[in-house]
Amino acid sequence: MRARERLEKYLSVNGVQYAEESHRRAYTAQHVAALEHVPGQQFAKVVMLIVDGRPVMAVVPATRAVHFDRVAMVLGAHEVRLACESEFAPLFPDCEVGAMPPFGNLYCVPVYVDESLARNEEIVIQAGTHRDSIRLRYFDFSRLAQPVVALLSS
Repeated sequence: MRARERLEKYLSVNGVQYAEESHRRAYTAQHVAALEHVPGQQFAKVVMLIVDGRPVMAVVPATRAVHFDRVAMVLGAHEVRLACESEFAPLFPDCEVGAMPPFGNLYCVPVYVDESLARNEEIVIQAGTHRDSIRLRYFDFSRLAQPVVALLSS
């Protein structure tokens, strides 16, 4: 099952209302936000990190960058760095590389969300490909993904 179908089934089974959207192929969060006609602050960008040797999913608005020192402080970690594709791609076998949805719980990866993203009523996420997105309420995302919310970006 592809990531989009898996995600749609998960959302439906859990009673989440959502809208599927397709767009031209895009590889950056800002580009996807523009194609979807949503503010970058509302688009959930997934940034894969290696924190003390383990993979972690940081989710920030498309307009922001992960601040490694803040992540280290929040997680009580010694080392925080960007994950290489070869380190995270195998964790998401049903996704195109770099198009993972922020539901790390579906892939046994802890999820940390920037507090600025949590202020949105709705968010837009990638759905496993560079062409598919899903719009849903932040409340529903949070209820299902159970992320830790903290100041992660600058």
